[in-house]
Amino acid sequence: MNLRPLYDRIVLKRIEETETSRNGIIIPDSAKEKPQEGEVLAVGHGKRLEDGKLVPLDVKVGDRVLFGKYSGNETRLSGTDYIIIREDEVLAVLSPDAPAATKTK
Repeated sequence: MNLRPLYDRIVLKRIEETETSRNGIIIPDSAKEKPQEGEVLAVGHGKRLEDGKLVPLDVKVGDRVLFGKYSGNETRLSGTDYIIIREDEVLAVLSPDAPAATKTK
């Protein structure tokens, strides 16, 4: 990847989920909400505090994370969509064996 985030920013790629109704009807992309789960592809060096100290990030490349619905900035690079968010916009880090997040209404 030729994208390196600065400071406490993280580059994510959404983890797409397939969604069908109980009757097996596939819901079109235009009617779906965007997933709030992503895979960390790149991380910055850390957050710089007012006293000049650099605090490393808690997330690392390869982590699966949950983030807020309106978090970050979406960008497209070489035909692939990415989200760039700050570390404080990450809500949780999922364990590697956790099932994909499901939506509740």
